[in-house]
Amino acid sequence: MKNIIHKSAIIDEGAIIGSGTVIWHWTHVSKKAIIGNHCKLGQNVYVANNVRIGNNCKIQNNVSIYEGVEIGNDVFCGPSMVFTNVLNPRSHISRNKDFKKTVISDGVTLGANCTIVCGTKIGKYAFIGAGAVVVNDLKPYVLAVGSPAKQIGWMSKDGYKLDLPLHGNGKTTCKSSGMVYKLVNGNCEMIGS
Repeated sequence: MKNIIHKSAIIDEGAIIGSGTVIWHWTHVSKKAIIGNHCKLGQNVYVANNVRIGNNCKIQNNVSIYEGVEIGNDVFCGPSMVFTNVLNPRSHISRNKDFKKTVISDGVTLGANCTIVCGTKIGKYAFIGAGAVVVNDLKPYVLAVGSPAKQIGWMSKDGYKLDLPLHGNGKTTCKSSGMVYKLVNGNCEMIGS
């Protein structure tokens, strides 16, 4: 499948872009970036050197993905959401060697205008609400909102809130897929149908 790259996009020589990927207006992909298959990058997206983006990701308008960020498969980055890569930036001090690694696992949704502070890991299929500020690691399937982001529930792989307690143990079925989810000692996992 062919890529679609708008004529205003800048793709530096050496960037790797998978098949079927669509890149829209005024987007810049740096020379050491790797973007998977069937991704969609909206307007005014920046992808820095050494960034890895998995397959089937949607990066909405005005998102900058800085060095140190790794994005898994099937990730949604909402409009104008923010990644950071240095914990204590100063204009007059170069901290390029201090970039912190940020890992966004498969299936994560990052809502519009949320901020992901560097050095965090977000577990698979977590759902971060619009405007949230993530400062700590989050477990798989967590639903988190606010500043700083706090867990308020659990989300299914299909993006529906699960009827599970925040802590302890429980079992429920996703109303969309019929898949069963089990909570054991505060950790959620999908166990089948």
